[in-house]
Formats: sequence, C-alpha cells, structure tokens
Amino acid sequence: MLSPALRFLAVCLVACMAPLALAAAPDKPVFTDASLADTDFALQGEYSGEASIDGQPLRLGIQVVALGDGAFDVVAYPGGLPGAGWSQPNKVVGKGTRTDRDGTPVVVLEGVDWTGQKRRGEIRDGAVVMLGDDGGVVASFSKVERKSPTLGAEPPPGAIVIFDGAGPIDETKTLVSARITDDGLLMEGVTTADSFGDARWHVEFCLPYQPHDLGQKRGNSGAYVQGCYEVQMLDSFGLEGKNNECGGVYSVAAPSVNMCLPPLSWQTYDIDFTAPRFEGGKKIADPRMTVRHNGVVIQDDVAVPKITPGGPQRQEQPTGPLHLQNHGNPVRYRNIWVLPKS
Repeated sequence: MLSPALRFLAVCLVACMAPLALAAAPDKPVFTDASLADTDFALQGEYSGEASIDGQPLRLGIQVVALGDGAFDVVAYPGGLPGAGWSQPNKVVGKGTRTDRDGTPVVVLEGVDWTGQKRRGEIRDGAVVMLGDDGGVVASFSKVERKSPTLGAEPPPGAIVIFDGAGPIDETKTLVSARITDDGLLMEGVTTADSFGDARWHVEFCLPYQPHDLGQKRGNSGAYVQGCYEVQMLDSFGLEGKNNECGGVYSVAAPSVNMCLPPLSWQTYDIDFTAPRFEGGKKIADPRMTVRHNGVVIQDDVAVPKITPGGPQRQEQPTGPLHLQNHGNPVRYRNIWVLPKS
C-alpha cells in the first residue's frame, strides 16, 4: 500500500492562452508545426516541482496530455517524471475539461486524495499550481522541456551516415525512395539501400501533434531493424508504456519505462542490435537489442524471437535494411547513422 505522501494527487489545471492559428480542418487536425497548433498544445507538456505532504517534501512530475476540444489527461508521478526519479509503478491519473471563465479558457481537473478530500489546481503563467481549500497556492510545478542527451549525436569513427538533412550525404544513394520536406527533414516510408547485421543505430524522430486521435492512429511509425524487428514509434506521451506503444518492441516487449516526450519534440532512439545467428540455413540464436529512448535504457538486451508485423523483410536473415514505416502519419526524421559491428 502506498504511503499518504505517495498517494498525493495533483489535480486541476487552468491557463490563459491566446488562440493560435489553426492550419487544418477542425475534425481531427494534424499539426507538424507548433506555431500553428491549437490552444491546448501550449497547455500540455511536462511539469515538475515539490510539494510539502504531511510535513515532508515530495518531488512530483506531472504530464498533461491534450485530447482535443479542451479535454486533457493528467498523470502525476511521485518522485519525478519518468526516467527522472519516478518511483514505479506509483502514479495518479486524472482528467480535465477546459471551460470559459470570464472570457478566459480554464481547464479544471478534480480528484480525491487518500482522506476523501477533493483537490483543485490551476496553470498560471506556465506553471501548475495546487490550491488549498481556501484557494491559496500550496504547491507549484514549473513547466519543463526535456531534451535527449543524445540529440545531435555525431557519428563515431567507422559509422555510415544514412541521412543528415542539408549535409553532404546524398540520400538518393543511402535510401530507397526517400522523400524530403521543404525544410530538409526525412519523411516516413523509407528504407536504407544497404543491409546490415550487428550494428549500433542512431535515429532522431519527431511525432506529429494529433490531439483528437488515439491509440495506433496517433503519430504512428516504427524503426524496423533488419526490415523485420520493429521498435515502435507512437505518440504515447502520458500512456502506460505497452509493447505496441513508443519504445516497445512491437508485440514482444514493453519498454521498462515510457520515455515518450510530448508530440513535436525531437526524440532519439539509440539501438544496439545483435543479428540472428544461422547455421546451415537454420536459425540457432534470436536477434537481441538494447534500446535507449531519449538516453534512457528501456529495452535491455531483449531477445526478439519472431518477426514483428508490418516490415518489408518477411524472412529472418543474417542482414537486412533499416525501414522507417509509413503508417499514414507525418512522422519526421533527421540525423540517422549506423555503426556496423562486423
């Protein structure tokens, strides 16, 4: 059973934001540019701070997830944000709804703590504040924007650069059917021209903001190592962290912690891959992979006993290409390189 401090519930959000210009139709819009996103985009994100509970300080991380039309999910993590102090599996989940108060958009979330008392809170000037019964602030949590420590990682000696944006690499030679955006980013649905076995991969990706979509329809892609072993890419910000969510080895292994950042954040996968072994045309050892998502190990030398669905290579081989899946969502990539180990 959790202690009263760990059962602390951070609830309720309020914010004042001028509406941003919408670039898409109101029914299930998709945003790849934060400057064109809706009002709720500025409210969602990660917050962190300390509260005094039962006279003792408790660090708390909060993730605010926009669901469209002023609806939000809120997850509070005692100890800190995932990968930054959270004491698994303890967390508290709430829901919020944006309303209008004297011309100002207000998102209200209510919850009940371990004593049966309702808690209230607001977002003020970019911070989540928890309010007491008298309406006074009893705790404040500042908004934070975490960045992967491997973002922009330089390829080490011996590495092969697959895509470097506006750099000197000719992607028509390293990729098959590559499509590039006007601002120099690689689009989904692309495969490397060469095949690789044991290797270390670095991939940077950005998931779109699709507030009205849920599940596999929300910012979906995947990195298929050897064209058949998928590390899922999905806007799983604030979710549980299942094997079909971001960082999962699809249908095989859930991530040990959900390190997915908010949509439109640049994120990283660093994948150490050991290819399957064959003798006489028969597989004698499964492939294995260690995956670091935004610098945190989420898959630790995991065996992959089967091909995962949806990849272009349908039979296990000693080598294969990297494939970045087109699942119908505008996922973007940059700074992709591979260091072969053999």
